[in-house]
Amino acid sequence: MIGNGDPERGAPRKHRNQNYYAGGVGTYDLDSHDSYWTSWLVPLIVLANVAMFVVIMFVNNCPKNHDGLHGDCVAKFLRRLSFQPLRQNPLFGPSSSTLEKLGALEWDKIVHQNQAWRLFTCIWLHAGVIHLLANMLSLVFIGIRLEQQFGFLRVGVIYLLSGIGGSILSSLFIRNNISVGASGALFGLLGAMLSELFTNWTIYTNKAAALFTLIVIIAINLAVGILPHVDNFAHIGGFLSGFLLGFILLARPQFGWLEGRNRPADTRLKSKYTVYQYVFWIIATILLIVGFTVGLVMLFKGENANDKCSWCHYLSCVPTSRWSCDN
Repeated sequence: MIGNGDPERGAPRKHRNQNYYAGGVGTYDLDSHDSYWTSWLVPLIVLANVAMFVVIMFVNNCPKNHDGLHGDCVAKFLRRLSFQPLRQNPLFGPSSSTLEKLGALEWDKIVHQNQAWRLFTCIWLHAGVIHLLANMLSLVFIGIRLEQQFGFLRVGVIYLLSGIGGSILSSLFIRNNISVGASGALFGLLGAMLSELFTNWTIYTNKAAALFTLIVIIAINLAVGILPHVDNFAHIGGFLSGFLLGFILLARPQFGWLEGRNRPADTRLKSKYTVYQYVFWIIATILLIVGFTVGLVMLFKGENANDKCSWCHYLSCVPTSRWSCDN
């Protein structure tokens, strides 16, 4: 749907209203000239991930390629699409060799075999049905609301760059395992929601509730990342990338600025954005460029980030009496 001459914009609203914050945890005053975008990118991303998983399972072909050492294929009635034995993959999915073949994140191949494209392709791969469902449900819950508020272009940029940012940080710290999934991109959307709240702080009516709810959601999700076999570095890298991108892409005009364009010149607001929004934009842009540049340089030089941060490995896995964090 097209509205107000903007190719991203959906059907315009005719009146001032209370609108829900991107995560459904706060409200702001919707200007009479503001509007919703039609959400189509997020559903398309979900369909692309589901289709990619079907391709993964087709290539995996458990009945033909499984060696039988870890048990039988699961759901044999699916034939070629049946899953690896649960002892090999408890998430109901393919083998690690199939994921590696199709573009999983792997440090050695990125650095020594010039396969930088894996920083992008790993975002579209999932280790199993459970992994896929968890990520896609989260994407629908977070992404559709954001796309309705800010349009497909901005949400798409945040999603992709956050996913790549997560891949870069993961590659800097994890060398001996492969990594797949859209979690970094999803954490980027969460990070963008948080920075959007900060940069548009003055237009929200229940700031404390929105901030508290977001922080709790983010903290719980990051806490899950300290379990073994969860790539929390991808989560953290995606979150930081999305947090900075939110300041750059999701700033809203001052309240009443659009309405003021129809008023006499001497009564109009002089600036579309506040001073602190410009400050956030400049700082976030500098930090994002520096972060991506430093990360990519370190990665392609083959540097191990664990050598520069002896405690950072605890951010991805905390050993307990029940599990070990060894690769």
